[in-house]
Amino acid sequence: MFLEISDYYATSPAALKVMEQSKPENRERAEKAAIEEVSSYLRGRYDIQQIFSATGLERNEMIVKCLCDIVLYNLNASTPSGNGIDRREGRYELTIKYLEKVQKGFIIPDLPTLSGENGEEDVNNPMKYEAGIKNEYFW
Repeated sequence: MFLEISDYYATSPAALKVMEQSKPENRERAEKAAIEEVSSYLRGRYDIQQIFSATGLERNEMIVKCLCDIVLYNLNASTPSGNGIDRREGRYELTIKYLEKVQKGFIIPDLPTLSGENGEEDVNNPMKYEAGIKNEYFW
């Protein structure tokens, strides 16, 4: 998988408690769901395959943090005790706001973008630079 166990502990010291209460298969399922959730925000412009095939230090730290927050939120919500769900919910909402800003182009992370058929880069960049037709208004 894209995430490593140590990523969770770096994100939150309380993650150990959440991880201990969940089965490994539940964590893997939550990770897959979190990857799909993050992908849904990034898919239009960024190369999802390349982002999530990265390993170790090649991974984007903000994507790792976002995934950890989403996974921990979902795992925490599914535990019987639901310890600290309010704090987790706050981090989850901040993560979603960050992803929405990335999606709208307000934040531009260092992620690989989609390439065009002819090799051009960042084909879905919302910022287009081109010369327009000169308008001559004679009043």
